[in-house]
Amino acid sequence: MNRLLANLAARLVRTGNLTITDADGAVHNFGDGSGEPVHVVIHSRRAERAIAFDPMLAVPEAYMDGALDFEKGDPLALVKLTYENIEAGGGEVLAMKLGEGLRFLFRRLHQFNPARRSRRNVQRHYDLSGELYRLFLDEDMQYSCAYFPTLDISLEEAQRAKKRHIAAKLALGPGQRVLDIGSGWGGMGLYLARQFDVDVLGVTLSQEQHTVSQERARKEALAGKARFEIADYRALSGPFNRIVSVGMFEHVGINHYRTFFDKCAQLMSDDGVMLLHTIGRTSGPSVTNAFIRKYIFPGGYIPSLSEILPAIEKSGLIVTDVEVLRLHYAETLKNWRERFMANRDKAVEIYDERFARMWEFYLAGSEASFRWQDMVNFQIQIAKKRDTLPLTRDYMGETEKRLAAPARAKTFTDAAE
Repeated sequence: MNRLLANLAARLVRTGNLTITDADGAVHNFGDGSGEPVHVVIHSRRAERAIAFDPMLAVPEAYMDGALDFEKGDPLALVKLTYENIEAGGGEVLAMKLGEGLRFLFRRLHQFNPARRSRRNVQRHYDLSGELYRLFLDEDMQYSCAYFPTLDISLEEAQRAKKRHIAAKLALGPGQRVLDIGSGWGGMGLYLARQFDVDVLGVTLSQEQHTVSQERARKEALAGKARFEIADYRALSGPFNRIVSVGMFEHVGINHYRTFFDKCAQLMSDDGVMLLHTIGRTSGPSVTNAFIRKYIFPGGYIPSLSEILPAIEKSGLIVTDVEVLRLHYAETLKNWRERFMANRDKAVEIYDERFARMWEFYLAGSEASFRWQDMVNFQIQIAKKRDTLPLTRDYMGETEKRLAAPARAKTFTDAAE
């Protein structure tokens, strides 16, 4: 085995049960033998060298390319073993942090996302075949963190709960104009239009998502209440009474946070309220995982609260509520990963084996980062004026309960009258 790789594995894996079969067929064991066994086979010396120098990128790349396979365990088990040992500390961790430190120096360059580049980045991920996403998403095509009041509910139920949870924080009223920044396949916008009798404009940079959203609005006879456009948020005109943005802020880029919130302040009416739902990190400013940045979300970045809040404050907007959803995305990703793996052969048919391996590692690594690392979700409620919203949060829970009432034939506003 490559000497650097052997040293890396020995210093990192102090606990657990890792076996590596190297490119020459020799078998090496690391850890104290406890826990779930993970056995990887590396098929080339080139892959060994790459992993030794940059494991966070080279391990998933080797798996994608077929240069690394699993005899026991899977990508999730390997990432779990890695994160548990990193949490425990060790000499190798310092070396990995030095590598991440070099990436930190260039993070603003990686996150430079003017309008044209933003559209190109979105197309890399969201203009993939809709059939791929249907393999693992819920029936409403919600591609963001679900909300699990309890762990014994289905993904579909949890995604409906997420929409209720967000809608309740918007304090909606009939006839209001609502902007959905990063509207995806239209599920949130259609839900708000259907339940609250509001006029929704959803914007996306994905042609695939726009086509699906428009067709859904037509089929549900909501085209007069919910319309969708391909547009960059920076090019929009207001005013809007409410703004919602779910799972889009991760693509803004740290260079553009002030621009984003300044624009939201410009778009909001004086009685405006905004709900921002974004992935976040609890450990402070960092960098985007090299594999995720290169293959999954180019230009993307997961912010800390310390990076978001100053931009909101400087825009003149007021933070009125913050909620941290801790393990909800871990459970969401578990559901996605299990559904993807159950339909993996279909993913290979849509693309190829290399693509399926890439997404397998992406979903496993993402679940692990929310379950064993510092990833969470932030829901930040923002207003333009301090007296726009009720004095207490009671209205949120009351609205959620009404929305969750079974067999409702009318809209929320009709039922509330």
